[in-house]
Amino acid sequence: MSRTILITGASSGLGEGMAREFAARGDQLALCARRTERLETLRDELQQKHPAARISIRALDVDNHDQVFEVFRAFQQEFGTLDRVIVNAGIGKGAPLGTGHFDANRQTAETNFVSALAQMEAAMEIFRKQNHGHLVTVSSVSAVRGMPSSITTYAATKVGLAALSEGLRVELTKAKSPIRVTTLYPGYIRTAINESVKNAPFRVDAETGCKAMVKAIESGKNECFVPRWPWTPIGFLLRRLPVPVLAKMF
Repeated sequence: MSRTILITGASSGLGEGMAREFAARGDQLALCARRTERLETLRDELQQKHPAARISIRALDVDNHDQVFEVFRAFQQEFGTLDRVIVNAGIGKGAPLGTGHFDANRQTAETNFVSALAQMEAAMEIFRKQNHGHLVTVSSVSAVRGMPSSITTYAATKVGLAALSEGLRVELTKAKSPIRVTTLYPGYIRTAINESVKNAPFRVDAETGCKAMVKAIESGKNECFVPRWPWTPIGFLLRRLPVPVLAKMF
């Protein structure tokens, strides 16, 4: 049975890759991002490959929080339901604290946390009215510990996003709600956001990474490292290593 899946940040990177995977599975797609010309290209390509696919696109800047609610509601009205919302949009700017780049760190904090909160609020507003839905948040392996240098702020936003997701999951479990929440912790997947990163161990190409992400989402698990190998054991170790050891690694 076809599901309706909303993906933010769908014009490139992980969002675009996941859209391709879900379209191949026969799902209906609600795709949004700032760059509508890239969304149009993606839509046309996917509809050519999958003629039966129903794909709708809308412009969305997730930092415009009022627009987040407007776009999510418009998609829900258009399709009649939203079965899954993937909070994927984010940025990777950043610099070591105290080096004169507060604006970059602030922008990362606002987009990756506050704007993610807006997306979660908008999704849950719809899911609560429907009494069903699957919320997926894209955190990062960097969320398992505080990270140094240029990714300090980025990692902190992903910690916050994971905590929001877990808190919501606990609430919904207590209420015996049918609404589900999944948190993904991707390792290094080659996209524009990390292409210039030199120290990127176990990095995989976007297609491999996005297939792993979709598989994790479909598993129904609460939390998943992706790709599962080697990031599940790496995540386990990172959580337990003493700070002096971490300092030598990064």
